[in-house]
Amino acid sequence: MHICVLGQGYVGLPLAVRAAEAGHTVTGYEPDERRCGALAAGSSYVEDIGSDRLQAVLASGGYTASSDPQDLKGFDVAVITVPTPLTDRAPDLSCVRDAGRVLAQWIEPGATVVLESTTHPGTTRDVLIPLLEEGSGLVAGRDFHVGFSPERIDPGNPDWRLENTPKIVAGLTDDCLRQVKAFYDSVTDVTVPASGLEEAELAKVFENTYRHVNIALVNELSRMAHTLGVDVWHTLELAATKPFGFTKFLPGPGVGGHCLPIDPVYLSHHVKARHGQTFRLIELAQDINESQPDYVVRRLQDSLSRRFRRSVSGARILALGAAYKPGTSDARQSPAVEVTDRLRAMGADVTVVDPYLPVADGGCREIPFTAADGGARLSDYDAVVLLTPHGEFDLARLAAEAPYVLDTRGVMAAAPHIERL
Repeated sequence: MHICVLGQGYVGLPLAVRAAEAGHTVTGYEPDERRCGALAAGSSYVEDIGSDRLQAVLASGGYTASSDPQDLKGFDVAVITVPTPLTDRAPDLSCVRDAGRVLAQWIEPGATVVLESTTHPGTTRDVLIPLLEEGSGLVAGRDFHVGFSPERIDPGNPDWRLENTPKIVAGLTDDCLRQVKAFYDSVTDVTVPASGLEEAELAKVFENTYRHVNIALVNELSRMAHTLGVDVWHTLELAATKPFGFTKFLPGPGVGGHCLPIDPVYLSHHVKARHGQTFRLIELAQDINESQPDYVVRRLQDSLSRRFRRSVSGARILALGAAYKPGTSDARQSPAVEVTDRLRAMGADVTVVDPYLPVADGGCREIPFTAADGGARLSDYDAVVLLTPHGEFDLARLAAEAPYVLDTRGVMAAAPHIERL
């Protein structure tokens, strides 16, 4: 089939490449001409897709990157994988609407359109379908097929990838569902049919709401445990020995990426705007997790004052990590960036190191402190704050040489000079 994937980011590029590997002819539509040019040259900017893998599907003719909407013509299946950010703390569906308008003019009878972008229940039916029908002059469910299949991409996860992660699929009608399922059966190992579009949309935002709320719970627990003088990390290990009814979540500097800081807001905002009801647990979790970077800064400030009788202002601080999670360059909504921004605003001299982020993108120096560089003396810094535990960081060297470490991820053994959040 001719597959068009609109948006070639962390979600769209893996899907496009996988579809090409499965034997489809794929157009990866990317309106950003700089990114499109990189893809056409065989250079991947998404860690989950190595450049060698991208070059292989380019060479086979199975994949083409394009910024020209006319290349969408004649598609059998089009998948929308565009961002759904927040603007002024409210859901912003402008990219979905833009994609729908661009796509509508190329819909032919029998074609299938699938939305993967995370959003609130009702978006596919109430927002996307009217745009597709208006632009095409066709009727969804009768002349062409429409579905929703929430993305479950976890950047940098070597175990759960697009092809082996169960894929929820939904359709406007039973026939739409069959068409959507047939496509995803060709690129993934397991598909999970949903009874309706809204159920699939709600499942996605609930998955991330579940994580968001539980992370807020352990973040609040870590603050309380610190006040009580209790080791929260050991407490969580003890609780995790229960073989039923408990899932271990870990505290940290906050939540990041596209999903956790954003997806629950789509649900709570929609419920409030449409029905005037508040989703109180989501709002409370949002407050806790958004305040976590400030808590990290306060902990660092208190420790510098207590240990060295000095303030954050003028202190030399080494911040390890800028991405929101280890093993990836994804710094969207990263709490690590918020922590370093706050420290700099307070007058600290902060050096940020992240082996996955180049200087131009992340403002990160490529020295010091990766396992291979052998550079920078850690004793030159007043404090090291470990924000993202990339595997490239030499934690043994850090423990041996740094005068003080605030470990926000609990990956280092506690010691007199090592404080865990």
